[in-house]
Order: sequence, then structure tokens, then C-alpha cells
Amino acid sequence: MRLATSTDLPELLDLMRGYYRDDGLEFDAPRAAATLGRLLAEPQWGRVYFIESEGQAVGYVAICIGFSLELGGNDAFIDEVFVLPEHRGRGHARRALEFITRSAADWGIAALHLEVDRENLAAQRLYSQLGYEKRDRYYFMTASLEKRT
Repeated sequence: MRLATSTDLPELLDLMRGYYRDDGLEFDAPRAAATLGRLLAEPQWGRVYFIESEGQAVGYVAICIGFSLELGGNDAFIDEVFVLPEHRGRGHARRALEFITRSAADWGIAALHLEVDRENLAAQRLYSQLGYEKRDRYYFMTASLEKRT
């Protein structure tokens, strides 16, 4: 794992493009560059780490920090986890999430959240093994304020 900096933006954008492709999301390169650039420049909002193997970036994980009264303080959202297809199945995501969990505890994070596709059973198993639990009592809902301008 290696903490990404602003100078890593082009390499991260290439990996991010792969994440969006694999997840079936529209990739808006200028928006992604601006958003990711801000996160890299303002670490109070979170961090991005490269997942490395043999000195080569094979993926990344982005964690974004928030606050929860219910959960007792700062919480964080594991916003994106991506491993290049040719490097999957080798434990990279597991090790990255274990690293993030240890690091988040050191930062004073009280709880970690993540999203997982309902059809992605392998990821659900991994996350369960790492201590993540479904919170079926709640729906995850979003209001995009960007679209309200």
C-alpha cells in the first residue's frame, strides 16, 4: 500500500476509469480529475492508496471521512476499491481492506462503511469475513445536489 499524492493523479485516473468501466458507471474524466484532485489535496476529507504488487500499482482504494452521531464520531466510507482484472483473486483487496481498517482506527475513525452490489456475492463474502455487517434496517439513499443548480 502506498499513499497517493497529487502527483499520482494521472495514474489514479487510469485505474479509476477501469473501476467505472467494470462497475458499469459513466466516467466523466474532467469531473473525476477535479474530484480526485481535491481529495488528494485536502486530506482532511480522506485518503487514496495504491494497492501495489512487486512495486507496480495493481489497484487503489479511496476512503472518505465523515461524522456520525449514531456511531460515536468520525466515520469513513470506503468509496472505491479496485484491482485490475489480471490481478484479482490474489488477496490484494483483502489486504488493502485490512490495511484501511487498521489505519482508520489509528486516525480515530469509529466506523467504516462500504457499498456492495447486491449481485456481487464474492465481495459480500469477503466483506463479511472482514467484519462488515448488513444494515438492512436502512436504505442507502442519495440526493445529488450537483444536479440542483
